Amino acid sequence: MDDLYTRTRMLIGDGVDLLKNAKVLVCGVGGVGGYVVEGLARAGVGTIDVLDNDVFSASNLNRQILATVDTLGRKKTEVAIERIKSINPDCKTKAYDLFYLPDTADEVNLSLYDYVVDAIDTVSAKLALIQNAKQAGTEIISCMGTGNKLEPEKLQISDISRTHTCPLARAVRARLRRGGGLHR
Repeated sequence: MDDLYTRTRMLIGDGVDLLKNAKVLVCGVGGVGGYVVEGLARAGVGTIDVLDNDVFSASNLNRQILATVDTLGRKKTEVAIERIKSINPDCKTKAYDLFYLPDTADEVNLSLYDYVVDAIDTVSAKLALIQNAKQAGTEIISCMGTGNKLEPEKLQISDISRTHTCPLARAVRARLRRGGGLHR
């Protein structure tokens, strides 16, 4: 599988070894999370675990990279792992078929990961994931509201305390401030 890393090595040199040893948990493998899984697998990340409790439906076909006619009705985690393995058979994977909330959080040890990607749509799930990742000392990247956006050039990468105009980010930011999880 050395050819998998040829172009990446041209870009980042020995950083490829960091990617091979990286452990990432992607929470939510639908719209945004599916593309994240695809990118991580193609970059050569060594461990990609996925968390989702949903199955693919016809309404996913136009917007989720892992959704195809053949995947309708199938678990998103199962399809995501198949996709990862079809790109990089050496990648270690694990599926968590659950809805991440405070009462299910103990089923996932976030301290095992270098990064957690939050591609979940529900505010309470996002809050639990952000707070638990912070408590575990694990870096987290949270995706906020990207649905129905027609101008991708307006999307930003920023600390949540500096976000604006996104209703989902506003709700998460306010609840994190109230709960002591965000300091400005």
